[in-house]
Amino acid sequence: MTLEHLLLRLQDPQQLKFAEVIATLETYYQYTPQSFNNGLGAEVIHNPAGTNEGSCKVFAFGLLQQLSAEQTLACFAEHYQNVLATPEGSDHANIRSFMRHGWAGLEFLGSEPALKSKSGG
Repeated sequence: MTLEHLLLRLQDPQQLKFAEVIATLETYYQYTPQSFNNGLGAEVIHNPAGTNEGSCKVFAFGLLQQLSAEQTLACFAEHYQNVLATPEGSDHANIRSFMRHGWAGLEFLGSEPALKSKSGG
């Protein structure tokens, strides 16, 4: 799918699949693993570079595209839907933390962006 199509699908993401989101990002962006923190205060989750790469890609995409927190969460597709269905669960910690803290709680620790456009733009 194109980036434009992905952005349109975020408006009604019920049928969106996480694998489709990641495949689209991998088509259009060069990925560099990054460490990132997600959360605030005692709830910070540290994600070393090379771990939770799907989350890293989605959060980097959200920043690049200036997506709202809700649009970014929609990129997690069925994983986000699972979290919504199990509010007391403990799986998908990065999604749950981002739901609580949004962009204020997200910090990339690398010296360069995690995603760079393959087209140079």
